[in-house]
Amino acid sequence: MLLGISIKTINYRDARSGNFQKNLINRRGDMLIEAVTLHRRFPYAVLAALFFLDAGAARDGTNQRRSTFENAHQRLALFTGRDDPGGRDEQFEEFYLLLLDSGATQGRIKAFAVGEPTKEVAMEAVIDRLAELVALRNPDFYECVNGTIKRL
Repeated sequence: MLLGISIKTINYRDARSGNFQKNLINRRGDMLIEAVTLHRRFPYAVLAALFFLDAGAARDGTNQRRSTFENAHQRLALFTGRDDPGGRDEQFEEFYLLLLDSGATQGRIKAFAVGEPTKEVAMEAVIDRLAELVALRNPDFYECVNGTIKRL
């Protein structure tokens, strides 16, 4: 395996609290188990996490707590940035939070690298970055040319 992408979502508000945080910790746990399992079996694989939140998760903060989106950045930051095959198994090489406005005509998506809640990243840049990492992790077999992985 060269590249694995874990996709998780939280799309519905909790009926009691009105926010999106109810399953945030459970989703994080699911993703961490995936990362550990895959990195132990495939230490040179590049693992990325795409965590989709309803766009409302950026606006569900109150005077007592930050929004789900802001809390997710804080709670997930420790689990991104694995830059070496010998690094921590529970870390992903790249971890992105994506805000999905499913009510928009074309389902608008905004991507953010975990830990950078104010810096939107184009989806093309996300995919290009993953292709670059695959080539960097496997330099004897692949190179990345204009966002495309080429076998040597």
